[in-house]
Amino acid sequence: MFEDKTLTCKECGNEFVFTAGEQEFYAEKGFVNEPQRCKECRDKRKAAARAPREYHDAVCAKCGSECKVPFVPNGERPVYCSECFAKLKEEENAEA
Repeated sequence: MFEDKTLTCKECGNEFVFTAGEQEFYAEKGFVNEPQRCKECRDKRKAAARAPREYHDAVCAKCGSECKVPFVPNGERPVYCSECFAKLKEEENAEA
């Protein structure tokens, strides 16, 4: 029913393929317009629309190193650096 279409991105001018699977997805969702931008340009627009994250200084509860986290530490729960957090997740997954 659907066939791949080659479209031109209105942002960068590069050609991209609007696949049959994507067309089917658009039809299922009720979208009537074809995409006007390639994936890279769509991703850039989405990223630009998001507010930049604000990072806050913290001290890791496990190793004591200074780190930055994307939330305000309130002292109620321990804060971990990315390395210690990853190790804790591995340990949790091993136990499960």
